[in-house]
Order: sequence, then C-alpha cells, then structure tokens
Amino acid sequence: MALWWAVVLSGIYHGVNPGMGWPLAVSAALMDHAHRSLYRALLALAVGHFLAMAAILFPFMALLVLVEWQREIQIGAALLVIGLGLYLVFSPRHPRFLARVPPSRLGLWSFLAAMAHGAGLMLVPVYLGICRAAEADAGHAAATTLMAGNAGIAVLVAVVHTSAMMLSGGALAVGVYKWLGLRFLSRSWFNLDLVWALSLILVGTISLVFAQ
Repeated sequence: MALWWAVVLSGIYHGVNPGMGWPLAVSAALMDHAHRSLYRALLALAVGHFLAMAAILFPFMALLVLVEWQREIQIGAALLVIGLGLYLVFSPRHPRFLARVPPSRLGLWSFLAAMAHGAGLMLVPVYLGICRAAEADAGHAAATTLMAGNAGIAVLVAVVHTSAMMLSGGALAVGVYKWLGLRFLSRSWFNLDLVWALSLILVGTISLVFAQ
C-alpha cells in the first residue's frame, strides 16, 4: 500500500510542478478567452504524460519475466534514477528541444517533457516493487501469465499516477485562470528544478532499501 501511495504522491507532485505543463493550459485558455480550452489542454497534457509513463514502464514489464533477476533489475533501475537525479543537480538546464515544440501540440509536448525530466523513470523502481509484492506468493508462474499480470499493473500505475497529476495540476490551472491570475506565478511560485532532482535521488534511494 505504501508503494501505491508513492504512485499517487508522485502524480500530485508532477501535477503541481509547472514543468509538466499546467501553465500552458492556463495560457491556452487566456489566448482563446474560453475555459473549454483550459480543459482541452489539460486533457492533452494528461494523454501525453500517460503515454510517457507507459513507454517507460512497459519495457520493464517484459524484463520482469526473468523472475530470478527481479531484485537486480529493481536495483539497477533505482541506481539509474539516482544517477539522473545527480545529473540534474549539477546540470539543471532544460533540454533545448522542448522549447521548439509549439504549444498547440500539448500532447506531444507533455510526452517529451515527461521523458526529458525523467518523470516516467521515477515510477520504475516503485512499479518493480509493486510487482515483487504482487508475485511474492505466486511462485514461478508461467511467463505469459506473469507478463499479463505485470502489464495490468503497469497500466494501473500509469493511470493512477496520471489521474493524480491531472487533478492536482488541473486544480492549480483552474485556480490561476479563474481567481489568482498570472501575476500569482511570478510573485509566489518557486523553482522546483532542484526539488525535482533531489526527489529522484530520494525515490531511487528508498527503492534500493525496499530491494534489499
């Protein structure tokens, strides 16, 4: 259950982080002078984010067929997340190619932003831990059954995470659009880049502990 809460909380964290795109939804609504544009933009961002989560989780789903190597795979994924976090601490600049994606393609932008920031990678150690817990009493199940079960978990992790991300980011976007205004961002928001990098290191470290 603790790992599922990690999925939800990381989704909320991604939603609140402006780097995942909710200010673009506010911008779309302001430019179109229509609140419907806000919700359409949020939906596009959610779809892109979900696809990024799935694109990262599904390859690890296939790897989990090697039951004997589950622990090693989880440790490797945790070290990869820690490594990305350390890289972002010492190299905080955003990838330039993200600036070249026009705001009208928010689904694609969301997918690329999540991939570039390691948002999906953050979920991998948590997902692997959930799979290990689910299979603790299953023994050496048939590979096809194991893959089907892990695929379902991968989809559920991505859905739960993206739902939490959309609700938290959407709530902020609606609040800024209807009541707070864009000045709220410039006056009261803070840069989450360092927090993002440290959170990757934290998630990787916790996953290493669970993998023991």
